[in-house]
Amino acid sequence: MITSFDQIFEHLKSRPKKRLVAAYANDSHTISAVSMAIDAGIVNATLVGDEKIIKTVCETENIDLKKFNIINESDENRAALTAVEFVSKGEGDLLMKGLCSTDKYMRAILNKEVGLLPPKGVLSHITLMKSSSYYKMLLFSDIAVIPAPDLNQKIAICGYLIKAAHSLGIEKPKVAIIAATEQMSPGMQACVDAAIISKMADRGQIQNAYVDGPLAVDVAIDREAKEIKKVSGTVAADADCMLFPNIEAGNVFYKTIGRFTDSKLAAIVVGAKAPCVLSSRGDTTETKLNSIALAALNC
Repeated sequence: MITSFDQIFEHLKSRPKKRLVAAYANDSHTISAVSMAIDAGIVNATLVGDEKIIKTVCETENIDLKKFNIINESDENRAALTAVEFVSKGEGDLLMKGLCSTDKYMRAILNKEVGLLPPKGVLSHITLMKSSSYYKMLLFSDIAVIPAPDLNQKIAICGYLIKAAHSLGIEKPKVAIIAATEQMSPGMQACVDAAIISKMADRGQIQNAYVDGPLAVDVAIDREAKEIKKVSGTVAADADCMLFPNIEAGNVFYKTIGRFTDSKLAAIVVGAKAPCVLSSRGDTTETKLNSIALAALNC
């Protein structure tokens, strides 16, 4: 079982390199992260963006320009669409967001002609975290794509979390369906959805995982909270995955731990024909590098 980002990189070195395509790769964080991923031996890369800016960044950061295949496209929208088209045609295994905004990046992924959304597909977003305050890696979703997931979307997200956990070698991951309380409150839709999903897992409709909810965040990951609140079950205090009730809860959690703790993070879009790196434009080079690794692991 993989328990750190370092182990992800070591595991990927034993596998064939993936071809990464970066959309509007005009910023130093993206270019530096891709360069580091190439040096780590896990990807080859195509950068789609303004060639002059890319050359300037490489000169400033002392990065060898010859590492990359560069496609010159100075327009943000066209750069995103070109990158998506490369992956759609099989000329790339994973997509990465550069300096383009999230809405333009997602519009390109959803493009009806060259986009990456399968028929009746559901796109979602998964984050992987390693924090010194929790003894193992933790996956959580959705913090960036679906504002208020309905029951069917939450079922899909649950499946994506389980699949990502399997890629880490977790044979039967423990998935906590998060709400504001671990009490079953019929007046809170998050609690109702959590109870339904948990019962589906109990009856074998969701397989290869332990699923429980509703659970508050403290009960999902903290043994003392579990004992004080007298919550039983396999998932409580030992979650591998957390499914948040809405984008506000997930996004605030992500940005809080990213700014106030020493956590290492990775973030990708799942449910498309290929994994798509989607970290914030304000995220560090390390987070972008970790996100590349997570995407390559899930190709």
